[in-house]
Parts: sequence; C-alpha cells; structure tokens
Amino acid sequence: MRKLSVYSVLFFVILTIFSSFKNNESETTNPPSEFELLVKHLEENGNFINSTLSPALIDATQLKEELKNKTNLVLDIRSESWFEYGHIKKAVNIKAVDILDYFESKIKPEDYTKITIVCYSGQSAAYYTSLLRLLGYNNVYSLKWGMSSWHEDFAANSWVKNTKENLLDNLETTENPIPEKTTYPTINTGKTVATEILKERVKAAFLKPYKEFVVKAPIAIENSSDYHIINYMSKDTYNAGHLKGAILYEPNKSLATTTNLATLPTNSKVLINCNTGLDAAYAVAYLHILGYDIYNLAYGSNGYMNKIMLENHWNGFSTKEIKNFPVVE
Repeated sequence: MRKLSVYSVLFFVILTIFSSFKNNESETTNPPSEFELLVKHLEENGNFINSTLSPALIDATQLKEELKNKTNLVLDIRSESWFEYGHIKKAVNIKAVDILDYFESKIKPEDYTKITIVCYSGQSAAYYTSLLRLLGYNNVYSLKWGMSSWHEDFAANSWVKNTKENLLDNLETTENPIPEKTTYPTINTGKTVATEILKERVKAAFLKPYKEFVVKAPIAIENSSDYHIINYMSKDTYNAGHLKGAILYEPNKSLATTTNLATLPTNSKVLINCNTGLDAAYAVAYLHILGYDIYNLAYGSNGYMNKIMLENHWNGFSTKEIKNFPVVE
C-alpha cells in the first residue's frame, strides 16, 4: 500500500513537470507576431486612425490666425523651387525624407503648440503627419487642401486641375459586401518590442516617396480588378456612386482588430478612396506600417465626381477654398 502511494506521488510529480514543460514549450514556440505586438500597441495607445482625432487637419484660415502664436511651426515639404516661388511666412522648407530626423535632432517638438506640415494638395502632408501621430507626436497637423488653399498660384496645377466629373459612367451604386476575415500581414523588422517595431516601420516609411502610394482615378478604373477597393467615407457618399466593386469601410472605426481590419486582403493591392484623398492618406500611412500593400486614390471622389460632392456638401473642392493669403517670395 505504501509503495502504491509513493508511486502515485511520483507519477503526479512527473505529470506536473511534463505539463509545465509543454506549457513553456508552447509559450516559447508561439510568441506573438510582430504584427500582433504592433497593432496591439497602436490600439492601446490612442488608436489614432480609429478615433475622431484622425484626420488631424487644419484649414488655411485657422492656420493664418494661429501663426500669430510664436510657438506654432510650419514645415513646407514642397520642392525648393516652389518654396522660393512663394511660401507661408516663417515656414521651414524641408524634404519629406528628413522630417523624422528633424523632429528627433533639430527641434524639440514638445516646445511647439502646433506643428503644421504643408505640401501641394495636402495629401502627402497628411501621410507624413499620420506617421508622426503614430509615433506619439500629437501636436502635428496637416494643411487641408495644401498650399492650393493658401493662394491661387499653387492651386492651378493641383486641385483645380484634378477635380473632375468625367468618369461618372464608370461608377455603380451597388452595395458590395465586406469579405470574410482572413490572415494578417507578416512584418519582419527583427525587433521583439512593440515600440521598436513601430520605430523601424516608421523610419522605413519615411524613406519611401509618397508618390509610390498614389493611383489616379482613370488608372484605377481601367485596372479595377487589380485592386481591393475600399471606400473610406460615409454611407451617403458611398451610395451616391463609387468605383465598381468598391466596399464601404466607415472612417474612424473600421480599421480596428475588433471591427474589419482582418477583412483586408494580404495577397492583393488595397486601394483607399475617400472624399478628398486626405483621410485616405492618413489611413494609408497606418495600413502601410501594419504591412498592407496599400494605395491612395488621388484627390479621392473629387477626382471623378466633384460636382456631386459640391452639390451635397461632401467636402467638394471649389475655388472658394482658395484664400489668396500673402506669401513670402
């Protein structure tokens, strides 16, 4: 009887050790992926893209008024020649690729009430602002409509030239269903800490020219089968007409792990269409950081149904947006 008791105890000890070994083995062989670490960190620290803080836009009138405050900084990422042609007073001309280094070694961002990034149309500035917001620079904004809203000299080759309604025959009003959830992208930075993964991803993102994310409406229509198109806008705007096959993903909530992020494909290009190209640029930055093959439809729905946008007050661009404020030559 005593021997039986000893054997029972011994068996129990061995079983416990074995179970512990198996659990440790499971934890060792199945650590969270870089994607899981990164998205968890972003969602638990502000969840910027799925919050009402996105997009972080400021209009020309507001910016002009706030420039009276000496703690406001304007960074102009246009070419040196366009900057010399005309720029906002006291703006600093900087290449987009140098923005992150500028924040980390040239200034103390926390010393400024607001830092506004400006470009030609507002779209590339929105992309870079989103990257900085993901890093926690919450005082960074982008100028809505870009320098096109500041003075007419800058609008001609940007918003004025690219607002159209000549592609309406290529639209549909069919409500396309959101697909089933699938796997998430794979990220390989070699880092195991979420903040380090984020830093590596953002550093790499600043090295990629924004123009490589841009697709113009005629190209998107001609090659629609090449893209998983998402309409990042309100349901009313979506129902008024969208590119064939486009699926509605509502802003500020649909790109979370608790909603529809997992429905985005990882084996095909994803094209985001918003009203202006601005909201989409913010989302493009976020999804690029997460590893998606992502693109922005240039100028958004203004690029193919500007008149409808204006008639319904859906962020349609018109010459009323051009303020003709003074510039420094």
